[in-house]
Amino acid sequence: MLQSIVEQKPVANPEIIVVEDGSSISSSAIVRKFDESLQIKYCFKKNSGPGDSRNYGMDRATGDYFILLDSDCILPNYYLSIIKAVLEDDYVDAFGGPDSAHDSFSSWQKAINYSMTSFLTTGGLRNKETSSTKFQLRSFNMGLSKKAYHLTGGFSKQRIGEDIDLNFKLLANSCSTRLISEAFVFHKRRTSLPAFFRQTRNFGAARPILNKMHKGTAKLTYWLPALFTLGVAAALILFYFGYKGGLIAMGLYTLLILIDSLSKSKSIFVALNSILAVYVQFFGYGMGFMRTVFRLYVQGKDKKAAFPAMFS
Repeated sequence: MLQSIVEQKPVANPEIIVVEDGSSISSSAIVRKFDESLQIKYCFKKNSGPGDSRNYGMDRATGDYFILLDSDCILPNYYLSIIKAVLEDDYVDAFGGPDSAHDSFSSWQKAINYSMTSFLTTGGLRNKETSSTKFQLRSFNMGLSKKAYHLTGGFSKQRIGEDIDLNFKLLANSCSTRLISEAFVFHKRRTSLPAFFRQTRNFGAARPILNKMHKGTAKLTYWLPALFTLGVAAALILFYFGYKGGLIAMGLYTLLILIDSLSKSKSIFVALNSILAVYVQFFGYGMGFMRTVFRLYVQGKDKKAAFPAMFS
């Protein structure tokens, strides 16, 4: 991440705030290597979650516009200059940018990127904005004005879904937002299958809670991974009783994933890993979503009791 900021063109000298959120393995020595090439400040704090840590960094920044990035992102060479040009031409209170896979990423990392951004999985909505669907800013690649930060109070203290929560608060405060499609980052994401499953399960578990916190934001599409998960289970049960239609449909969908990923990546290894990533993503999100729905609406528990890890 830091090296890719050094390599920005034209040469940029932004204020950099690195917030270490209670990690047991300090990155201080790595940060210190960039003291001469970047205007950088290192902050270590007790662990309190990603949202609170981003607020911590913004409170210590001196500028009027903040760009928020994750440590596992790499910036293309013209990232900062693209954002500067766009905001000078059409200023908005907050922006989001898409993500992509770098050539140096492993086949599994490229497969995860495909799964998270493909039209065949998420409808491609993570990387685009339409007239009917407002792009939801993601905290691994987003910008926020100081004015919007103070209006909304920034990120909430919840540990999962805090960026989606901020989206809703921006809209509630009439802040202008947009997608800057050219301002993408190379997002390295999770590096193992179990970690990716846990991440998507947490995403799914957070969504019903966010919908309950922000009335009128629920959409039928949020149920699709849960319906997919139930559909796969139903197909396997029906196959046991001699009905093959469900498994044939699954096979056709899997073939589409293979062909589409292969056409984009030109790698059979990425394509095969993409099949696994898609099923892990759907099962993880679907299981997390159904778990929270059950606890919120069937057992009648409040949102903190439904998913305590989200607020701890």
